[in-house]
Amino acid sequence: MKPIARPVYLDLFRIHLPLAGWVSILHRVSGALLFLVVPPAVWILSLSLSGEAGFQRAADYVAHPLSKLILLLMVWAFVHHLLAGLRHLALDVHWGVGLKCARKSSLAVILAAGLVTLLAAWRLFA
Repeated sequence: MKPIARPVYLDLFRIHLPLAGWVSILHRVSGALLFLVVPPAVWILSLSLSGEAGFQRAADYVAHPLSKLILLLMVWAFVHHLLAGLRHLALDVHWGVGLKCARKSSLAVILAAGLVTLLAAWRLFA
C-alpha cells in the first residue's frame, strides 16, 4: 500500500477562508483584545478617581492621539465581538444556518462593525 502524501506545513496565506470563517477568527481576536485592555482601563479609571491631579493625568493620557487610536480599536473590538457573538448565538439555535443566510449575516457583522467604528472615528478625531 502506497503511503498518502501529506503536506509538510500549512501555508495559512494560501487557504481561502469563507467570510464566516473570518468573522469567527475576528470574534476570537476581538475577545482577546477586550480581555487585554481590562487592566490598563481599570488603572486609568483608578487614576481618574484618585483626585483632581489624578483625573488631570488620566485626561492627558486619554487625549493622546495613540490613546485615541487604541480606543478606536477597542470600539471595533467591542462592536464586532458583540455582533459576532449574537450571530453565533443565533446559529446555535439554528437560526440562519443556511449558506446564503450565513453569508449575509457574516457580511452584516463586518459592515456594521466597520460602520460603527467609522462613526466613532469621525466623532473622536473631529
